[in-house]
Amino acid sequence: MKKILSMLLSLTLLAGFIFAGDITMSGSTTVFPIAQLAAERYMDKHPDVNISVRGGGSGVGISDIILGRVNIGNASRQIKNKETKQAKENGINVVETVVANDGIAIVVNPSNGINKLTLEQVKKIFAGEVSNWKQLGGASMPIVVISRDVSSGTFEVFKELVLKGGKVREDALLLASNNAVASNVAETPGAIGYVGFGFLSDKVKALEIEGVVPNEKTVNDGTYKISRKLYMYTNGAPKGEIKAFIDYILSSEGQEIVKETGYIPLK
Repeated sequence: MKKILSMLLSLTLLAGFIFAGDITMSGSTTVFPIAQLAAERYMDKHPDVNISVRGGGSGVGISDIILGRVNIGNASRQIKNKETKQAKENGINVVETVVANDGIAIVVNPSNGINKLTLEQVKKIFAGEVSNWKQLGGASMPIVVISRDVSSGTFEVFKELVLKGGKVREDALLLASNNAVASNVAETPGAIGYVGFGFLSDKVKALEIEGVVPNEKTVNDGTYKISRKLYMYTNGAPKGEIKAFIDYILSSEGQEIVKETGYIPLK
């Protein structure tokens, strides 16, 4: 029977061991769709290779690579200086590979009459300074703020680019994945959240920010300001099957997978 891509690492891996011949990944839920589909396609081409992928957030992926628990740590933010220092203390030489580009879309329920906001307005909403859509020209309806949790790379980038280091309001709903944010926004009329481009659908409405529509063109030309790169981290320069897999993602076929999953190719 065709091997099934596991969304969870094996018990042996969780105990800290990695079998030779296997590729194990964990981390960003933003990168997860790329990693999962690429793994499926790669294993179809190479039946002797087993690839296991799980999420958990960028913080988990980076922590796992630092502790030697996985071959690849997926992240939607760059590794921090303190994490690099910890890795070196553990004898791990973390090497970064950019695999895709992405934007962070600000999304609301499709029933919301608001279609555009400024970065300052988004900041005030998430900081709790604006609490009703009426204050922004919309219907009189409480704003329900939905955010990623602190282990999320998407949260880290949002905090830097939108909140400018500030805090999310105390009653915000903090969720563990892009999919959970998108689902909750889709089900809650007064909600606002943020997700990677790969999680956009007709179930949520992506807002224009500073008059700019979030899409591939506006991310590439720099006019959409909430954008970032997506990463895979390894212990040292990728070698052997790990290098072959990452090279596959960077190839034209792999970058088509990036586009297929809703993200922005590097080429």
